[in-house]
Amino acid sequence: MGDDFGLNDLSKIEGFEWDSANETKNREKHNTEPKESEEVFFNKPIIFLKDPKHSMKNERRFGVLGKTNTGRKLEIYFTVRNNKIRVIAAWDMSKSGRAVYINYEEREKRGEKNE
Repeated sequence: MGDDFGLNDLSKIEGFEWDSANETKNREKHNTEPKESEEVFFNKPIIFLKDPKHSMKNERRFGVLGKTNTGRKLEIYFTVRNNKIRVIAAWDMSKSGRAVYINYEEREKRGEKNE
């Protein structure tokens, strides 16, 4: 897996892998459930982010801005192990993340290209 992760890479994903400590941390600290995090990867629009600050030589980390089936906007950080997404952290989008996401969503609705 390179430094980028995007929609094309999702076709190679075989599912999700949950670490019980991360699952508990996300539930208790951020009030997010694993099901919500998983939903984000199936809903559009989804914005992929690089996370070089937390990436290691042998494991790249990435982020996404997206929404759940109920429209809750989440920011999620993850890695990929053995073709499975392993969510590290998930929380409600920050004010700046929400602004980026809403702008992206509006551009997409108007048929404008997002980069």
